[in-house]
Amino acid sequence: MKLPLTLVSLAVLGLSACDISHPVAVVGPADTVYRGSATATFLEGGWFQVSNGANSCRGHYTPASEARTVTFPVRCTNGLKGIGKATYDTPRAGGGEILMQDGTEWKFIFGRGALGV
Repeated sequence: MKLPLTLVSLAVLGLSACDISHPVAVVGPADTVYRGSATATFLEGGWFQVSNGANSCRGHYTPASEARTVTFPVRCTNGLKGIGKATYDTPRAGGGEILMQDGTEWKFIFGRGALGV
């Protein structure tokens, strides 16, 4: 009886430590496309980083609630900051918007949909 319980415990610990990466695309002003990835962890939320070559942006989010929506701060290397809000359409895909401090609204896509941007 102890062996199956130990194996189950090890499997749960292994899953909780897994990181899952997804492609990300962000579309900024003048249809400037930023590409990168998001990495999600089971219990800690995750982070994303995107770049268009001249500028990079990143953010960190906490795990999604039952509503499947996350809000996250965004910082870019050009000094811009903003607040993003994204909704999971599936556990591995979704999207939303990032409202930057200068008033511009950027589109945020993660999962397979980001590959088509």
